[in-house]
Amino acid sequence: MEQSGAGGKRGEAGQSASRVSLWRYIRKNILFMVLAGLCMILEVTVDLLQPRIMSRIVDDGVLGLSTGCMGDMAVIVRLGLTMMGLVVLGGTGGALCSVFATTASERAGNAMRKDAFRRIMHFSFPQVDRFGAGALITRITNDVTQVQNMIMMFVRGMIRTSYMFLGSIFFMFSLYPRFGLIVLCALPLIVGVMAACLARANPGFAKMQAQLDGINAIMQEDITGIRVIKACVREAYEKLRFGKANDELIGTQLHVLVIFAFMSPMMNLLMYLVVIAILLVGSVQAGTGGTTPGAVMGAITYTTQLLNSILGLVMLFQNISRGSASWKRIRQVLCTEPELADGPVRDGTGPRGRIEFRDVSFAYPGTAKPVLRHINLTVEPGQTLAVMGATGSGKSTLASLIPRFYDVTEGAVLVDGVDVRDWDQHALRERVSVALQKSELFSVSVADNILWGDTDADSAAVRAAAAVAQADGFIGVMRSGYDTTVAERGMSLSGGQKQRVSIARAVLKKAEILIFDDATSALDLKTEAELFKALDREKLGVTRVVVAQRVASVRHADRIAVLDGGTIAACGTHEQLLASCPIYQDIYRSQMGEEDEDDER
Repeated sequence: MEQSGAGGKRGEAGQSASRVSLWRYIRKNILFMVLAGLCMILEVTVDLLQPRIMSRIVDDGVLGLSTGCMGDMAVIVRLGLTMMGLVVLGGTGGALCSVFATTASERAGNAMRKDAFRRIMHFSFPQVDRFGAGALITRITNDVTQVQNMIMMFVRGMIRTSYMFLGSIFFMFSLYPRFGLIVLCALPLIVGVMAACLARANPGFAKMQAQLDGINAIMQEDITGIRVIKACVREAYEKLRFGKANDELIGTQLHVLVIFAFMSPMMNLLMYLVVIAILLVGSVQAGTGGTTPGAVMGAITYTTQLLNSILGLVMLFQNISRGSASWKRIRQVLCTEPELADGPVRDGTGPRGRIEFRDVSFAYPGTAKPVLRHINLTVEPGQTLAVMGATGSGKSTLASLIPRFYDVTEGAVLVDGVDVRDWDQHALRERVSVALQKSELFSVSVADNILWGDTDADSAAVRAAAAVAQADGFIGVMRSGYDTTVAERGMSLSGGQKQRVSIARAVLKKAEILIFDDATSALDLKTEAELFKALDREKLGVTRVVVAQRVASVRHADRIAVLDGGTIAACGTHEQLLASCPIYQDIYRSQMGEEDEDDER
């Protein structure tokens, strides 16, 4: 019943996530967008008035058509000053529009990026794998930027282009109706060219973002594995692999650019034909008195503004197309409900630190073969359970089920008497401290890396944890001691040093369960022995699960579980297994030798 409740909760959350829309981010910034729109209307109004004023300067000030063909300098000065004042007013409106539109888009992008990151932080490991690290990075960086550009261009571009487009046609009709009719006749051709080009270019935008995912994935893999690449002398291969992916992206970009490069001269050609038609009609009508030279000049200026508005509309649609493709990709992240839903329990019902596996079977998502089968195992509070077995036998998988990094396929894992699926995940993981074989360190100081275990701990507690982890010695001789900054991914430390810093982080955490997932593999036997002695002194009453490959690491555990093909082949003390378990005997002989086995017996 409890599992059904969790599932129902997950379903409700999924329905909520499916309603995520771009309006959710726009409405919070609607005030800035309205202010930007009003400022843009002011700027465009000024732009639309300028040709009309210029036509009056030509007709009345220069040609003097209203004063018997006598020019009037006063008209030129007065209207010229009016134009300058309007330019200042329009420029102010344009600058304020940019400020408000940029503020709205940046605030929306900031909220979008934070929401997407929070969602990713709650994804399960399989969900992260399905998206891919490179794709998630692209979505949170490049895709959000594209959506920001879309919002900003929509606020500024949609108002400018539509108002300029309609205003130019209106003023052309007001100057001379035939000029407006010429433009209207050309519009179907202009719109047709624009629609055809956009229809061919739009599929390329989604393809470009997917190809960018691939480039980011290659970059991440190669930077992370740079030592392996150099050791295997595979630099040339990786250059070719990256170059191929980059060439594909460039090819798609060029395809889209060629389409728009073709569209631009076609649009210019059509508009120049419109200008020629206006000049022909205007020259005839000006000769017969139907219109004036100033009106013809104004009509040509309005035609140029009309062309610019149409080209701006094309760029706007291009930004909308790219932004829409990016928003769909971001929305996939925002609408993906985490597979591991929180349960209601925040405190256990049984002894603190007790772990129980009840008929547990597990298979990784997307695979049919189970990694673990029918595991039944109990670890009492304060006990140390060691887990051994061949590579691929399921040791690390068994340990990862305790903090619920994955959900079991069958059965149940209980911590403090409660099924881990019923725990609030934060409350559960507060009770479990984990040190992994692959030590993940961050580009902060050594002390800050250790403080991840308990951010409220003081410097004395940090040093004490480091001493237990046998790390205080090498940290003390560093140039800045505990304040020494660790290079990215811990590259400035050796493998053993990284493991000891990670162990110190796990020790510092006030947890009732401590898991070492092959966390001492890079330590020599003497250092490892000192570590376990210090743990016995400082961490009394803490339940320990130690996954290891070396017999020397587990021989003093309260019990040792030997895994074979995903099942427990035997479970007992070192002496019991050495006497009765052939698998454990083989491991012991391969590491310690037959003579040591005879001595042991």
